[in-house]
Amino acid sequence: MRDEVDEGAAARPTGPTWSAGEGGVTPNAAFLLIAIGRMTRERAERELESLGLALRYVSALGHLAREPGLSYSELARRAGITTQSMQTTLHHLEQRAAIERRTPPGRGRRAELQLTSNGQALLAQARAVMEAIDHDFGEVLGEGSHATLTALLAQIAQVSRPGA
Repeated sequence: MRDEVDEGAAARPTGPTWSAGEGGVTPNAAFLLIAIGRMTRERAERELESLGLALRYVSALGHLAREPGLSYSELARRAGITTQSMQTTLHHLEQRAAIERRTPPGRGRRAELQLTSNGQALLAQARAVMEAIDHDFGEVLGEGSHATLTALLAQIAQVSRPGA
């Protein structure tokens, strides 16, 4: 005997309806990703602030940990910001001895940036913050659903990259 499955059940929302103006709106995946992303970003920024960090600093540290020797302009491109904005971010990280230049500064010279041991320690603290947030998602969802959500989000992220 085969179990009968209501195929439409998965498509029907079972959670609360989010209100938008006078009429209720049933959130779709894009809306929920935006809302949850905003809430997650706000929490991460609050918790990172206690370490004297912000997501923009963690992003730069992460890029340099994965690919040492990147230049200011390469980091800016990866972050989707101007080189001037990245210079401000990197200046802050240099002041904290989190990164160092391996080539002399100067016009026309490519500055190769490296993570220092202090930068590695800051990145480890930031990763712990992000892991705690992720752990809380797992507590809400349960292990199986959390793993499924993570895999689905990774799939969306892969195909949503510019040039993908």
